Amino acid sequence: MQTLSAKDAKYGFGRLIDLARAEPVAVAKHGRQVVVVMAIEEYERLKTIEAGRNASQAADRTKE
Repeated sequence: MQTLSAKDAKYGFGRLIDLARAEPVAVAKHGRQVVVVMAIEEYERLKTIEAGRNASQAADRTKE
């Protein structure tokens, strides 16, 4: 995963978007990674995985 400084992300927002379409990009502030920017498709994929995991856990609790 590539990391950009907050300043580089701010002044190169178009580049940040282009990079994030290919892979998640961490944004660092004061040398510490604080957020990740990712393509909407990747975000939706992760949400789907989480929803499936939550449904499975709820089903397991129902069986108990």
